[in-house]
Amino acid sequence: MSYLTEEQLRELLGEFRSLGPLPGILLTFMKSFVPPLPTIVIVGVNAAVYGLWLGFLYSWIGMVSGCVVTYYIVRRFSSHPYLERWSRKPKVQKGMEWVRRNGFNYVFLFSIFPVGPFVIINIVAGLARMRARSYIIALLFGKGIMVFSVSFVGHDVGAYIENPFRLLYVALFIAASFVLSRKAEAWFARRSGTAAGADTDGNREAG
Repeated sequence: MSYLTEEQLRELLGEFRSLGPLPGILLTFMKSFVPPLPTIVIVGVNAAVYGLWLGFLYSWIGMVSGCVVTYYIVRRFSSHPYLERWSRKPKVQKGMEWVRRNGFNYVFLFSIFPVGPFVIINIVAGLARMRARSYIIALLFGKGIMVFSVSFVGHDVGAYIENPFRLLYVALFIAASFVLSRKAEAWFARRSGTAAGADTDGNREAG
């Protein structure tokens, strides 16, 4: 990991620039499988090399894809003896129960932090068999906030060193995104409840 300094990453992405967005996407994708990769450095360099919006897009696609792949792998092999033994640990059981009750908040809140146990978050969500739709919505919003915030700062670090008050815009963006994500989850929950109620009424009428 000592190789992956900001300068080395700039050189690496510049060397493979002919491959288009693939290097930037692949680096952030690997974060879900190689936890020591420096998230802030990778996302910031993507923004500096590809530009703010393309850098944000490539980092977001890579991170979300890596998390979703991990989540589905764990769900697929959740019955494996090793995972079953691990999931039976008291602390893991408590964590899984909390995820079942507060899955959306769990994934969203931990996703907005640029440092943290991303692999564990995805594994626990998969083992707890959190609903895929809630998981993906929370992940899209959470990672979107984190990646955009880091990209926004990494795109022009010097400006924030000269004027730290510009970070206020980042904080406002995070707060607004949190409100919007909760409204989106509530909307999907209402849609699901309405559909479930319609199915129940239809079954009763048929009976």
